[in-house]
Amino acid sequence: MNAEIIAIGTELLMGQIVNSDAQYLSRRLASLGISVYYHTTVGDNPKRMRDTFSLALSRSDIVITTGGLGPTQDDISKEIIAEYFGLPMRFDEESWRAITDWHAKTGRVCPANNRRQAMFALGSTILPNACGTAPGCMIEKDGKIVVQLPGPPREMADMFERQVYGRLAARTGGSITSRYIRIYGMGESLVAQTCADYIESAGDVTVAPYCSTGECMLRVTARGENEIDAADKVRPVVDGICGLLGDAVYAVTPTSEGSMEEEAGRALTERGLTVATAESCTGGLVAAKLVNYPGISAALGEAHVTYANEAKIKYCGVKPETLAQFGAVSEQTAREMAQGLKARSGADIAVATTGVAGPGGGTREKPVGLVYVACAGAQGVTVERLMLDGNRQRVRELAALKALDMVRRAAIAYHK
Repeated sequence: MNAEIIAIGTELLMGQIVNSDAQYLSRRLASLGISVYYHTTVGDNPKRMRDTFSLALSRSDIVITTGGLGPTQDDISKEIIAEYFGLPMRFDEESWRAITDWHAKTGRVCPANNRRQAMFALGSTILPNACGTAPGCMIEKDGKIVVQLPGPPREMADMFERQVYGRLAARTGGSITSRYIRIYGMGESLVAQTCADYIESAGDVTVAPYCSTGECMLRVTARGENEIDAADKVRPVVDGICGLLGDAVYAVTPTSEGSMEEEAGRALTERGLTVATAESCTGGLVAAKLVNYPGISAALGEAHVTYANEAKIKYCGVKPETLAQFGAVSEQTAREMAQGLKARSGADIAVATTGVAGPGGGTREKPVGLVYVACAGAQGVTVERLMLDGNRQRVRELAALKALDMVRRAAIAYHK
């Protein structure tokens, strides 16, 4: 089966809103073995919507729309789909009660125009909205499936997971299992070259590479008669790839929702270790990412933003003569920041960053993008010199990613 995702809304075309719905749906459909060949965005224009729906239904088995289910006059996606299939619209009392109850719970009067949201094509499977006022629907006719979901990402995802995923899974046959190999410290092209035999294989298991800021990922997917059968097919491929990539692999997860910050937080908390941070160019980003991990309060004792040289001296014990001789952005300063913070805080691990994030402030000797990251742990102090490209935010993100990886590795090393 193949699918097309249509995002509806002029605000998307104008760049006022990012279309994260399509990304989410593509990932979930891939886990079902449903191929997505097209993403389309169309504004709130009846003719263009008709043309878009008609084209999508001519080439795809499943069409999923997001948006266009509101109470205003330009929210007409349900009407246009009903028109395409030659189905009359019907008012659903149960949906209307849910809409009015939602307004009552929030202390508001339900406007009369919200009745539009309770209108559906005859024969639709109505999908109640647990997070908002706009119910969705699912229509099956002439060998096609149309799923209409609300636009707000939270509402869309909740409705898809609760009410659509299982229905589509029942139509794909068998079971699909995926594992996501998360990789750091090895570029996408080298990963693809190293794992070429797996990626290019025409067997039952597919391996697909993905790239994101500073890291990459391989999705390993197989279809089987059941979940156990599919998992048995995936396992040896994952093991083989991990053997090839070595410690560049930092996690293997059952979903694509993983991150370096999660692995660093887990490595610390599972081992009962503590960490302290001192950040110059990253400005607290490392600490903020660690805080995203639930339960990190047991590990993160203190965090400092040490932009000024005086702060590096006060909180990290950096020697004034080190700053005078080598400067704030140097291997020597980074080393003393981590070493000094570990001693002063009593933490098991201390990590420090210092660099030139840009866009200004660079020199010939210390250009924009030069960053030093230091980590002090049980095995001493390690300092990494980075030359990063991109804008200020990208430099900070990449430096923070390196710092988190160093914390993760330092935590693991405690019990080697």
